[in-house]
Amino acid sequence: MQSDMTQSVASANRLHIIVLGACNSGKSSLVNMLTGQQTSLVSDIPGTTTDPVSKPMELSGLGACVLIDTAGFDDPSELGSARVAATRKALDRADMAILLIGHDGVRESSWREELEKRKLPVVEVMSKADLMGEVPGNVLATSIHSPVESRDRVLEALLRAMPSDLGAASLLRGLVAAGDIVMLVMPQDSQAPKGRLILPQVQTIRELLDNVCVPVCCTPATMTRALQGLTAPPALIITDSQVFREVNAMKPAGSRLTSFSILMAAYKGDIEYFVESSSAVECLGEGSRVLIAESCTHAPKNEDIGRVKIPAMLRRKVGEGLVIDFVRGTDFPDDLTPYSLVIHCGGCMFNRRHILSRVERARAQGVPMTNYGILLARLTGILDKVSY
Repeated sequence: MQSDMTQSVASANRLHIIVLGACNSGKSSLVNMLTGQQTSLVSDIPGTTTDPVSKPMELSGLGACVLIDTAGFDDPSELGSARVAATRKALDRADMAILLIGHDGVRESSWREELEKRKLPVVEVMSKADLMGEVPGNVLATSIHSPVESRDRVLEALLRAMPSDLGAASLLRGLVAAGDIVMLVMPQDSQAPKGRLILPQVQTIRELLDNVCVPVCCTPATMTRALQGLTAPPALIITDSQVFREVNAMKPAGSRLTSFSILMAAYKGDIEYFVESSSAVECLGEGSRVLIAESCTHAPKNEDIGRVKIPAMLRRKVGEGLVIDFVRGTDFPDDLTPYSLVIHCGGCMFNRRHILSRVERARAQGVPMTNYGILLARLTGILDKVSY
């Protein structure tokens, strides 16, 4: 049984394991075997699994995971090509893969190449091996007659294949030391969820406590009073990016400054590429096209940073002729070449692999890509004063 603590781990912080294979290769049966419950519908009818099915789970040795069951990549149905496209999109957020192998292994060759290109660790499994005959030497065989033993063998193989650096990243990356006082400036406007804090704020507070730091929380309106109550200036001030200018004006000279969005950018993305790419804003002109990408799909508010504030700041700088497109959630164009700049949110709802897959796509197409916090620091003229 999973504990409440395990269930509460955010999906973005879990190891994402995708299960791939042809129709009726045993993908859903394997997922059900690993989870110990009826997570995916099992049927002899090809195309039973349509859209990818995600199941948060605690797996022995691997910790908090998300198992992603997918449609067969040889789906013969009328919607087969759309389902395969959904599987490829799900690959963007996968940290590891389980590839189900058929009796000849021919249909899996192109997917092996895809996984190799993406540098995804992969465990090859022949489900229903007792019905298949000879099993290739590099393929793990599982049996429908010994599910417990088969489950343990798959988990052991996944543990061996898991890269040592997965899950090793730190949100604060050496920005703080034990005993540091760290001030968190958190506006509580209509964008803040009622009665709770947003995920980056919660993660930051937890990591500060784990690093034996002393977090001091305030809003922009109470920041001056909070500073007056301290016996020494905070070593670091972490703020919401949209109040960079105000916080920078109030901060003590000896305190370093960063934002939650910048912390997330370095934790999940490529901070050097984001900083380098932010200079592209200086080259924008009337008629330039910009893409703003958000990982969440909340309803916009008047104060919305991505859909209201950043577009307004860009148009003040560039002109009303600037064209701005928006994508939300898992939507993201394959072709980014129409854009002069891609601006991404902090990505708190995505895992690191998902953000990096977008960075790699932008870089491969020669399109600059930056992050909300980095862009706002540049637009307010304080990028050189920000710690990242």
